[in-house]
Amino acid sequence: MKFLTFIPESRRGGLGSRMNPCRPFVAAPRPHPERRAAFTMIEITLCLGIIGFALVAIIGVLPTGLNVQKSNREETIVDQDAGVWMNAIRSGAQGFDDLTNYVISITTSNLSTHAFLTLSPGNGLTNGSQIVGLLSAPSYTLNGGSLQTNSVVALVRALSGSAVEKAPQDNSTILDSAFSYRMIAEVVSYVPFNTAPTNFSDYPPGSSAWLTASNGMRVANSLLANLHDVRLTFRWPLLPNGETGSGRQTFRAATGGQLALVDTNQSLYFFQHSIYK
Repeated sequence: MKFLTFIPESRRGGLGSRMNPCRPFVAAPRPHPERRAAFTMIEITLCLGIIGFALVAIIGVLPTGLNVQKSNREETIVDQDAGVWMNAIRSGAQGFDDLTNYVISITTSNLSTHAFLTLSPGNGLTNGSQIVGLLSAPSYTLNGGSLQTNSVVALVRALSGSAVEKAPQDNSTILDSAFSYRMIAEVVSYVPFNTAPTNFSDYPPGSSAWLTASNGMRVANSLLANLHDVRLTFRWPLLPNGETGSGRQTFRAATGGQLALVDTNQSLYFFQHSIYK
């Protein structure tokens, strides 16, 4: 009986084995490490330079954008407040007592005698009728035949804007930092045409020219008494030292009716649209 014996290739001296003298042993190649792409230091430096220029441009434009946004907000508040004040003056409002929560002070002065009076809540300023009456005072009045020039200036905390600044807020820190402005009120009789033809004394009495000039005088007197130009000039913002910033805007409106002196002690004037002279 014959037995077969299996001999491994490595021991039989097969091809590629250590026992084969005809072919040297060659080691299996080692795997190469995986190659990955990356930026060089020069490329990184250039990128940082470009980003730096972009950041400098953005930082330079940012303050301008913030200032424009701030200016737009302040102009919007002034536009809204001007409508409230103009309607209150033209309508002769006498029950707007909420104004005492926003008016810091009102100064009335006679530029002819250099006399002035400053009123504020808790110091003579008690209700909304008083505020509207002072702001409605005519800019020019006759006193004993002499013309007097009057000025009315109010320091006001914004009626519109952030809700945290509105009544019943009584925190002095918040109120002092709230947006405020200076408002100059002017009420002037409206005369829209040349008054030279109204001098009827230059013509013979009863002549056509005399009658024309006499009628022109009557029209002029009626306009002087019954039609007024209301002008409100706003300067903002109100700074802690009492000065104002660069914001400035003027609003004008014509109103009809008699401007009557209702309270002689406090010089309070109100428009009465149902009464004409």
